[in-house]
Amino acid sequence: MHGRLPPTTPAGLQSLADLAGRRRLVAFFNIGIFAAFLFWVASILNHDGWSVINAAIFVAVAIAAPWSVLGFCNAALGLWLLHFHRDGMWQVAPFARAGETGALLQTRTAILLTIRNEDANRAFSRLRAVKTSVDAAGQGASFHWFVLSDSSDPRIAKEEEREFARWRDESGACGDRLHYRRRRENIGYKAGNMRDFCERWSAQYEFMIPLDADSLMDGATILKLVRIGEAYPKIGILQSLVVGAPSKSAFARIFQFGMRHGMRTYTMGAAWWAGDCGPFWGHNALVRVEPFARHCVLPKLGGDQHILSHDQIEAALMRCAGYEVRVLPIESGSYEENPPTLLDFVRRDLRWCQGNMQYLNLLKTPGLLPMSRFQLIWAVSMFIGAPAWTTIIALAAVKPAFEDLSSFPKASAAAVYLLFLLFYLAPKLAGFADAALTPGGLARYGGAGLFFAGALTEIIGSFLIGAVTTLNVSIFLVGLLFDRTIGWRTQSRDVHGVLPLDALRALWPHLLFGAAVMSLAGATSPTLLLWSLPLTFGYIGAIPFTLASASPKVGVWFMRAGLCAAPEEFDKPEILRTLGRQKSLENSTAGLALKDEGAG
Repeated sequence: MHGRLPPTTPAGLQSLADLAGRRRLVAFFNIGIFAAFLFWVASILNHDGWSVINAAIFVAVAIAAPWSVLGFCNAALGLWLLHFHRDGMWQVAPFARAGETGALLQTRTAILLTIRNEDANRAFSRLRAVKTSVDAAGQGASFHWFVLSDSSDPRIAKEEEREFARWRDESGACGDRLHYRRRRENIGYKAGNMRDFCERWSAQYEFMIPLDADSLMDGATILKLVRIGEAYPKIGILQSLVVGAPSKSAFARIFQFGMRHGMRTYTMGAAWWAGDCGPFWGHNALVRVEPFARHCVLPKLGGDQHILSHDQIEAALMRCAGYEVRVLPIESGSYEENPPTLLDFVRRDLRWCQGNMQYLNLLKTPGLLPMSRFQLIWAVSMFIGAPAWTTIIALAAVKPAFEDLSSFPKASAAAVYLLFLLFYLAPKLAGFADAALTPGGLARYGGAGLFFAGALTEIIGSFLIGAVTTLNVSIFLVGLLFDRTIGWRTQSRDVHGVLPLDALRALWPHLLFGAAVMSLAGATSPTLLLWSLPLTFGYIGAIPFTLASASPKVGVWFMRAGLCAAPEEFDKPEILRTLGRQKSLENSTAGLALKDEGAG
């Protein structure tokens, strides 16, 4: 008589006991490092006794440090799994091999493009490229294509209708698998758009893959996700690892160079212990339609408010319903575009901040697993740390003006400061190490010289971007207390310059704050000013950085130099070639139309 098998995750992928052991281990290291770090900071601040300033700095460090400590631990764990573990991918994603079988698909999948007041030609071009890639993979009949519009601008809506009619005419016999629907009201934002799809069509499809207007996925990646979903009926959401597509914007290139490298090791490490309670980023993911439609209905908040950041709570509800939420931490043909300027990036970041703060109202949702509640708290802490960082920088400049620092343990303070910076940079540094340790990894980026030039540029840029975003989030969070919100605006996606006056209007608080902090530090402690430059220079450098990184000419120079390039620029995948051919054809067609119009 056989003994009873140990309980596993819903898909039978991992032992719950093993997964709990992993989580305890990660918690032990995180809490241990965090406690040791706080003890070190306390010993420095209490050198001559506690003061109001010292106590405030300590509290701010305690709030800011957890996110950075977990980032360090996840990145270190991810790097170990990628390069120093015999079969790290199997430990993290035991389901991944099911995607390599080449089996014929047995289900139907809906590909959803959710748009609102976007450039219709641009959005449809990307979706056509995805369809071309899926059809080329040989199983196009298993997919239906939906353009789900929430556009409120009548002119844009007409453009969408024209683009869809043209696409359907070009598609011939498979045109009946193409669908366009526009809602008259943007109820519930993107989540409401997807909810409307579920209410109308959920019974017809096993899976859906939501795409944003800037999303791009190749056929091989989509088929891989669907095969995994078919092999494991208890996987409810399977998130692909999304990377930045090649860009003509200097800002986007700088940002996504670091994001790409930080995400791989961080996601690998996080997936090792998060397991069946993985992330959902709202797009470029496989979603099982029936449990999503039945269990992932978002609650409304007080005052009949709709939830802005729907993805994490949908992941929590899916896991609560008994389905796993997994991430496939492998770079594949899954792309997105990032904002082309720092000002566009800030607007998107503040919208995310507002959405994540709403999770505080959802922590008591019945039935959520402890791990899911932790993920919601973690999503909130990502932004709560911003005002703590701002407070630390301001008080560090004020401290020498009010306290005698002649006996202050400067060497120890410098060491803890450098350790804090290491925590902050760890995911990116681990990602850079991952590329260097991977055979042929640096060659994908044009060689070691270009790669490390890009890495240095990104690190400098990250301090500039970090200074702007932390102060913006700090100001925004104060405004939220007084019901000041940012709303939902269409995101700029094409390269465009920024006018100096616009940059000054948006960033004058940063210039003022930076000038005040640096002047005070320079007047009281020039050494402190020098040490603080990585964190403070970004405030006064924000305006010139914004103008330069948004400049189309600077973007062209970055492209020609290969600086902060994506590997796809050196070895262009077929889906990007298809998209490029479509754009060339559309540009030439538009040119002929203008020529004919002029001749007429």
